[in-house]
Amino acid sequence: MNKTAALIFAFAISAFAFDINTATKAEWLQIKGIGEKKAERILTYRKEHGKFNSVEELKNVKGIGNKIIEIIKQQNDS
Repeated sequence: MNKTAALIFAFAISAFAFDINTATKAEWLQIKGIGEKKAERILTYRKEHGKFNSVEELKNVKGIGNKIIEIIKQQNDS
């Protein structure tokens, strides 16, 4: 793979990957099942506790359950 193709590939992956530790409120709002309040709770939790060690740790945030965890995992797999 040449350098240009590698850069395009890297950009494509980063453009579609969802990082729970850097996602903004606007990005959280793009996840099905997450509204204003849940997005704010996630950001507050992350600010108070630091980076998430896993997607599963999101369950510590009020209102986040298995359904939303699965949606996030599927989004990161696609």
